[in-house]
Amino acid sequence: MFKKISLKSKVIIFMIAALIAVGIIVKEGINNRKRDYVIDNKINSKTENVEIKDSEDRNKANLKNITNEEKNTVLEEKYKKGYEAFHNRKYEEAIKIQNEVISKDENYYKAYSIKGIALCFQGNYEDGMKAIDKALEINADYGYGRFNKALAYELYRHYDKALMWYDKALEVENYIWSYYGKASIYGRRGDVKNTVNYLKIAIDMDSSVKNLAKEERDFNNVRESKEFKEIVK
Repeated sequence: MFKKISLKSKVIIFMIAALIAVGIIVKEGINNRKRDYVIDNKINSKTENVEIKDSEDRNKANLKNITNEEKNTVLEEKYKKGYEAFHNRKYEEAIKIQNEVISKDENYYKAYSIKGIALCFQGNYEDGMKAIDKALEINADYGYGRFNKALAYELYRHYDKALMWYDKALEVENYIWSYYGKASIYGRRGDVKNTVNYLKIAIDMDSSVKNLAKEERDFNNVRESKEFKEIVK
């Protein structure tokens, strides 16, 4: 049958067959490239996902560290606001701020110290001392905590205990107001020698203390003494 077909027809059939074959080859090539493209994309996608996950894990770890640092910074700034409030005699505000600090970190001993002395100035000696003792329980060598305990004793006229705790404060910190505190107690007692002795140390550390001492009622019992007049002139 094939022999009966003319040469021209044979040529046409051959060309059609060839075109079909070429089409099949091209199609397979395209399909192969598509498969390779899909496979490559899947591999790249998985690689990117792994890299992204690793990056996210690292970021989470870094974020955690940054958060801790930021938390400490925020607490310190809040504590300082409470500290300033106390020194501005805004005792209720100081207590409120330090309670907020403590609610975030129950071991923030500095906050207990300010809260305690603020309570004492409000007239709540018992709770004030408990808060100061809590600060010293957490950090026994906290100089300002020891000072505040001495100040609280002085405020409530427990002078012997106050002197003892001013000395304890000076064991760990050469704090000007511990010397001034001792001088003020001896001033109330009319003890010129000890008043002048400790007041001189405070004045040598900061000459502005001299002006404060001139107006301090605690020194009324020694104010007319020659030694006191000499040191504050």
